[in-house]
Parts: sequence; C-alpha cells; structure tokens
Amino acid sequence: MNKTKPSRQARNITVIGLTVNLLLSALKFALGIVGRSQAVVADAVHSLSDMATDLLILIGLRFWSAPADEKHPYGYQRIETVVTLIISLLLASVAMGLGWDAIRRLGGEPRCPPLSIALLGPLVSIIAKEILFRRTRAVGKRIHSSALIANAWHHRSDALSSIPTLIAVGIATFFPEWIILDQIGALIVALLILKVAWDIAAPALAELSERGADDTDVQKIAQLVLRVEGVRSVHKIRSRRLGAGWFIDLHVLVGGDLSVRTGHDIASQVQNRLLEEGPAVADVTVHIEPDES
Repeated sequence: MNKTKPSRQARNITVIGLTVNLLLSALKFALGIVGRSQAVVADAVHSLSDMATDLLILIGLRFWSAPADEKHPYGYQRIETVVTLIISLLLASVAMGLGWDAIRRLGGEPRCPPLSIALLGPLVSIIAKEILFRRTRAVGKRIHSSALIANAWHHRSDALSSIPTLIAVGIATFFPEWIILDQIGALIVALLILKVAWDIAAPALAELSERGADDTDVQKIAQLVLRVEGVRSVHKIRSRRLGAGWFIDLHVLVGGDLSVRTGHDIASQVQNRLLEEGPAVADVTVHIEPDES
C-alpha cells in the first residue's frame, strides 16, 4: 500500500505529466519544423494545453488549498477560477491562429510534402500520453481526486488528437498529391484545441455566474438530509461552486417541541452526512425551523 501523502502523490504524478508534456511539445515542434508538417506543429501546441492543466494543479496544491482567513472567509478558490479562464482564452487564441493559418495555406501555392520523420512526433505522443493517462488515473482513483482523474482524461484527449495528425501526415508523406491533408490535419487539431479551451472555460464561467448544482445533485442532497433521524422535511436548498466543492445552504424542519440542544445535534448530523456522502460538498450551513403542521 502506498503510504505517501495524497498531496505528494498528486504532486509527483503531475510533475511527471508536466515534464512529459514539455518534452513532447518540444519534440513535436522540432519534428514538425524539420519534417515540414504544419499538422505536427499544431499538435505540439495541443500538448501545451495539458501543461496548462498540470500547472493549475501544482499551483492549486500549494495555494488554493490554503485555509480561509478573516479577509477570505470562503478561501482562495476564486483565484483558480480566474486563472482557468485566462488559460482557456489563451488556448482559444492559439487555436484560432493555427486554424486561420491552416485555412490560409489551403488556398496558397503548392509546397513540399512533409517528410517521414514528422511521423515520429504524433507516434511518440500517442504512446507516451496513453501511459501517462493510465498512471494519472490510477493515482487519482487511489487518492479520490477528481482533479487528477479529469487531468488524466485531458492526457488521453491529447493522445486521441495525435491520431488524425498521424493519419494526415502519413498520407501526405507517401502520397504527395494529397499534401492538402496536412493542412486539414492542422485544422482538425486547431478545432480540438478550441474544444479543450471551451471545456476548461465552461465550468469556470458557471462558477463565476453562481450557477447552482444540477437537479440530480440537489435531489441527492435532499435524500441524504431526509435520512437523518428527526428531520421531517428539507427545503430552500441553495448551492454555489467554489473550486472543487459545493457550498450548501438549506433549511430543515424538525419537531417544534424539540430542545435547542436536540435541534443543534440534528443540524450537526445533517452537516456531517452531507460532507461525508454528498456530491463534492465542501461546506454546509443548516437552518433549523419548527414544523408546525
């Protein structure tokens, strides 16, 4: 059994991922330029998106997990959200630049077909990122980290994006008359980067707009509360996302003749149950009301 602290396990696998992504980006950039393949250069940029996620996790482990203080009673998770949005905008701008360049070259003068050495970039990327996906997911499941599991799937998306690059460059290399596929491959990769940018931005925008939990999570919260002995009803369930967890505010109806101590104990049980079994619940505020029915 691995006795290393969860935070250290997360940091170690993320540093490995960051290193692999950096090396892959440099390799694909070099091979794309030397091998005259725009698609491989675009694929190198896609690898940078995984580096952005790795950096977010590394920074978060040291900063966003800091406890709340007097000036920041809800902690520092909003900074993570803002940084996430900035990274998504940068990725989107890169994707649009690569896409525009690919479209412009589609109608340009014929150029030399890519060299076979360019194929090495996406081939190495597919193998390395699949291994990294499996290792990162394993650690994420072991320490119950949704962030690491999400990052693992980000690694796999990079591996999958290298497949159309490999096919397009391979055909253009051995069949020069199909050189247009290199530009098409670059355009496909640009679209994939744009999708990654949106996937990163969407949850951050939802958090900043104070979007609450979906109906499934709200129903699960209500069911967990109703399982607490002494609770007759629950209503006014409100939620907002901060970082990786939900902050829940709800009203619980209990018998009107209960003592203050008993009501407090019921509220504590509700809070503990939601923190232990709720859908990524970070904090709970329980309001006790008398049931006069």
